[in-house]
Amino acid sequence: MVSYAPLWETMKRKGISTYALLKKYNFDAHTLNSLKHNKSVTVNTIESLCIILECTPNDVMEFI
Repeated sequence: MVSYAPLWETMKRKGISTYALLKKYNFDAHTLNSLKHNKSVTVNTIESLCIILECTPNDVMEFI
């Protein structure tokens, strides 16, 4: 199972809100909802988050 718990911690540490993802970075609300509920997202989504947050995939997701 994939958990996106590290994403929320990284966002908090970097000072980027979910609102900023939606408005400033044009993230799709459906994609954000999938992340909140630990549903699958594309590798492109992970890459975009890593670029925005200047981090690695380990800072966005973890396998449980």
